[in-house]
Order: sequence, then structure tokens, then C-alpha cells
Amino acid sequence: MIPTEEVSVRMREIEYKLKQEELTLSFIKDSLEKSDQLTKNMVAILSSFESRLMKLENSIIPVYKQTENLQRLQENVEKTLSCLDHVISYYHVAKDTEKIIKEGPTGRLEEYLNCMDKIQKAVEYFQDNNPDSPELNRVKSLFERGKESLESEFRSLMTRHTKPVPPILILDLISGDDDMEPQEEVFLEHLPEGVLHDIIRISGWLVENGRNQDFMTVYFQIRSVQLDRSIKGLKDHFRKNSSSTGVPYSPAIQNKRKDTPTKKPVKRPGHEHDLRVKHLSDALSDKHGPAAGRDDVFDIEIDAYIHCVSAFVKLAQSEYQLLTDIVPEHHQKKTFDSLIQESLDNLIMEGDNIVSAARKAIIRHDYSAVLTIFPILKHLKQMKPEFDQVLQGTAAGTKNKLPGLITSMETTGAKALEEFADNIKNDPDKEYNMPKDGTVHELTSNAILFLQQLLDFQETAGAMLASQETSSSASSYSSEFSRRLLSTYICKVLGNLQLNLLSKSKVYEDPALSAIFLHNNYNYILKSLEKSELIQLVAVTQKTAERSYRELIEQQIQTYQRSWLKVTDYILERNLPVFQPGVKLKDKERQMIKERFKGFNDGLEELCKIQKAWAIPDMEQRDKIRRAQKTIVKETYGAFLNRYGNVPFTKNPEKYIKYQVDQVGEMIEKLFDTSA
Repeated sequence: MIPTEEVSVRMREIEYKLKQEELTLSFIKDSLEKSDQLTKNMVAILSSFESRLMKLENSIIPVYKQTENLQRLQENVEKTLSCLDHVISYYHVAKDTEKIIKEGPTGRLEEYLNCMDKIQKAVEYFQDNNPDSPELNRVKSLFERGKESLESEFRSLMTRHTKPVPPILILDLISGDDDMEPQEEVFLEHLPEGVLHDIIRISGWLVENGRNQDFMTVYFQIRSVQLDRSIKGLKDHFRKNSSSTGVPYSPAIQNKRKDTPTKKPVKRPGHEHDLRVKHLSDALSDKHGPAAGRDDVFDIEIDAYIHCVSAFVKLAQSEYQLLTDIVPEHHQKKTFDSLIQESLDNLIMEGDNIVSAARKAIIRHDYSAVLTIFPILKHLKQMKPEFDQVLQGTAAGTKNKLPGLITSMETTGAKALEEFADNIKNDPDKEYNMPKDGTVHELTSNAILFLQQLLDFQETAGAMLASQETSSSASSYSSEFSRRLLSTYICKVLGNLQLNLLSKSKVYEDPALSAIFLHNNYNYILKSLEKSELIQLVAVTQKTAERSYRELIEQQIQTYQRSWLKVTDYILERNLPVFQPGVKLKDKERQMIKERFKGFNDGLEELCKIQKAWAIPDMEQRDKIRRAQKTIVKETYGAFLNRYGNVPFTKNPEKYIKYQVDQVGEMIEKLFDTSA
């Protein structure tokens, strides 16, 4: 059993807890009622705020829309005012720019072009929007006047600042390609930098805005005159200086290069052979009249022409570079074609005149004229690739001018070569022009000199000959084919020369002199062939030529030696009777010995007297012939003298035994020497 007190305590505890819970519930209930009241108050406030916002929105939106419309109206007004200002400005363009347009663009090009741009825009505006406006005619007139002023300024700038290139500078430009030493590049400034800038600006504006091509005609006309004057100035400079100092040169590069004390003379293809060409020209011209002065002038003209050809190429290249900055691309080739026509035509015409002069000289049988064609033709063919490059894009007629001149020169040169070969064969000079001493004939030396010139222009001469060939091999032209043609031609000339020499040798009544004449000429030909490359060129088609000439020379020596048989026959042992030692000679036998001594003496004296005046220019051959003849005669005479010198065939032996063996040798040693 639970005690009563304990139960009572527990009951009081339970009652206390229940009271606490009732208090808590009451507090919660009060709190919930307050919270509910607060919520109701907040909802009322929010509802009121929402109502007010709706009223505010309904008031603001119309104001906002009205403001936006007002801003749009303001922008439209501003745009309208701007357009009106822009339109009104077109009506002021003429007034604002007229003074500048009238004064012209000189010294104020950029400002002038800006004015022209404004005028052009005004013209376009009135044409599009008010074509009937009188203001259109005014700005149109002003625009045309301004365009004419720009064209006039273009012409004025070109005329005032376009000057011929100085000859010294052209020579430096030409020599730059040939000089193997490094040097500064030669630069041509055709126009001052500022002037060039203005010209480019004007031309660009005229093309883009003026739609005018007249300035291109002005450009090529002015530059064409300048190009022609530059080349003519070089030619005049060349003539003035060449007459006194040889080939002219420029000191310009020399002054720039401290390590070079003097400037080398300007070279041209073939110039190193000028002295030999001049020698041959004089030799070939002797028979046609005095050549003094004429050949010197002609050589200068040829050299000047070759330099002018090179100058044309260099200057034309430079002109094209200048033109590309000024003339629109699609007009450049045509303008350049027109620009170079006058200078090119003058060069071609001068070349045609040289060909014409050569043809006339060939008719006169003055074959030295062909030598003028060789260096020119060689140079033209060397320059042809550069010519073709420079003339690329020009008209066909322009491109074909140089090939036409080359063909004309090749045809004329080939005709001269063939006629020269025929003339060598049929040269009429015989009696009155034959050397009395049997030395080398003028025809031989001239022919060899002529052939030697072909060595300097082998490819050129071969092309001349090939141009006349119609065979299939000629159509497939090659350097080897050309070399064979040239070899054949040289062999033909040498063959014709040999036939002519044989014919000329018959003029001599003395066979021995005839033999000496042929010997001298054959030997001269052989030596000349050996000293030059002619022998190698001949060997291309005639491999035995050298041996053949040696055989011919030996044959003539043997023919000459036979002239001494009439001397040695007197004293040959086989023609003498046999005498018995100790037996007294009969009168007939003594007389025979006397006749033999006398015949030998007379023959020796006669031959020595005659042959002393003959000539053998080649010392080696002269000594060889003397030595051989001396050996033969001395041996024969020595044997004869040993046998009969002590035979009592006469009371006056000194009358018949006039010479000792050594004296005979000394007499023969004086052959072919008029000074002995």
C-alpha cells in the first residue's frame, strides 16, 4: 500500500503541472490572436499601397508617352535642319570655291582638289534633285574650268620638270651591266619627288573624277620627246668625245668609289676588236680610194649606235616604271607603246640606213662595210631578250621592228659574205698588182684578216649564213650547225683564195719566183690559221687542212729548188768524164772543165743576183730554204772542186775557180735580202 502522504504529494504535483499548461495555452491563444490582428492590418496596408500604385501608373504612362513623342519630334526637326543645311551648302559651293578655282592649283593642290570634290558633289546633287536649277549650270561650268586647270597644271608640271637624262648618267647606267666590279646602283630621278607626287595626285583625280584620258596623251608626248632627246644627247656626246679621247666614259661612279682611281671606259660588245676591224677596214678600202677620216667617223657612228641601243632599253625600262605610278593599269601598255615609238623608230631607221650603206658598199665590192654590221648585229641579238621584255604587251608592229632589223642585217651580211667569197675567187688584179718580189699578196692578207674577224663574231656570222639556208637542218638551227656552216664558208674562201693564187702565180715568167710567191702565200695562210682559232674552225669540216697546207708549202720549196739545177747540173759527177790520174788532159777535156766552172760561176752569180731581190717574209722559212739550198750547192760544188781544183786544165785557174766552197755558202746566205 502506498502511503497517504505520498499520494497527496503526487496529486499536488499533477495539479501544479495542469495549471502551468493552462497558463501556456492561454499565452499561445493570446499570441495567435495578436498575430492574426497584425496580419489583417498588414493586408489592409498592402491593399491600400497597391491601389495607390495603380492610380500612379495610370497617371505616369500618358506623360511618358507624350515625352517620347516630343523627343522624336525634336530629332526629326534636327535632322530636317541638318538636311536643309546640307542642301543649302550646295547652293553656296560655287560662291565658296570660285576664287580658288580661278586662281588655279599651283602651290595649293590638295586644297584645290578638295574644292573640286565639293563642286562635283554639288553637280551630282543638282542633277539628281533639281536638274532645272540655274545653280547646276554654274557648278558644272566651274567644274569644267577646274578640270581644265588641273589638266593645264599637269601639262605645266610635266613640261617644266621633264628634262633629258644627262649622257654621263646614261653611260653609267649602261656600264653598270658590263662592269664586273661592285658599284652603286645608278638611279634615274626623272621628276623631283614633290612634283611626282602632285602629278600622281592630279592623274589619279582625272581618272577617277574627271573621266578624262587626254592627260595620258599629254604625258606620252612630253616623255617621248624627252626620251628621244636623251638618246640624241648621248649620241652627240659620244661623237664629241670619241673623236679625241676614244670611247667616252663617265666620271660619276669614279667619284663615289674611293678605292678606284679611274673609271674604266664604257665597253660594248666587239669593242675589243676595234683596232683589228679598223686595220682590215683600211686594208680593204685602199684599193677603192683613200679611207682616212671616213672610217674613223664611221667607227664612231657604229659605236654610238650600239650605245644608243643599250641606252634605249635602259631608259625605256625606267620610263615604264615611272609610267606605272601615273597612268592607270589598263592604259599603261598602250601609253608606253606610244611613248617609245619615236625613239624606237629613229633607232630602227638608223639601223636601216646602216644596212643600206652596207648594201651600197657591197655593190662597190667594198666588203669592209660588212664589218660594221657584225658588232651591231651581235649587240642587237644580245639585247633582244631585254627588248622583248621591255616591249611585252605592246602592239605586234612594235614588237616586230627589232626582229625585222635583225633579219635585214643577217640577209645583208650573208650576201656580203657570199659575194666576198666569190670576189676572192674572181679577183681581177693580176699583172699590175702582183708583188715583184713574190711576197704575200694583198688579197691573201686581206682575206685572212677578214676571216679572223669572223672569230670574234662566230655565232653572228653563223646565224647570217644559216638565215639563207632552206634545208631542214637550218630550220632546226643550233650552235653546232652554225659552227659547221661557218667552217664550210671559211674553207670555201680559202679554196677560192688558193685557186686565185694559182692563177696569179702564172703571171711570173720565172717558175722559181712563182713557187716563192705561192710558198709565201701558203705559209702566211697556214701561220695565220695556227695563230688564231681559225685552224680549229676549219678542222670542223676539213680535218686535214693543216697537213694539206704543209704539203703545198713543201711542194713549192721543191719547185724552187729545181731552179738551182741549171747551176748544179754543170758540176754533177754523173755529167763529167772520167780522167785517169797522171794522164795528160786533152784539149777537149780541158775545155769541158772550163765550161763547167764557167757555167757554174755564171749561173751562181745570176741566181744570187736575181733571187736576192726576192722576198720570204717568214724568217724561219727563209733560213730553212737558204740552209737547204746552201747544203745542196756546197756539197755538190765541194765535190767538184776537190776533183778538178788541182787538175791542170788552165794556165789561169783563178779565172775559173772564182769561189771557194765557203764563199758560195755566203752568197746563198744573202738570198732574199736586198740589204745584204
